[in-house]
Amino acid sequence: MINKVNELRQIGSRMSVCRQNRNMTQEELANRLGITPQALSKWERGVSQS
Repeated sequence: MINKVNELRQIGSRMSVCRQNRNMTQEELANRLGITPQALSKWERGVSQS
């Protein structure tokens, strides 16, 4: 379980870095993905996977 949590955090961190490297806001990326900015924020923080 702990390993899965660490993996989610790593994925979220990579998403955040990639988004920032492209000078995109969470809102812009969320709109492109068809999700809410709140969901994207949770993904980036590794809080949620769905």
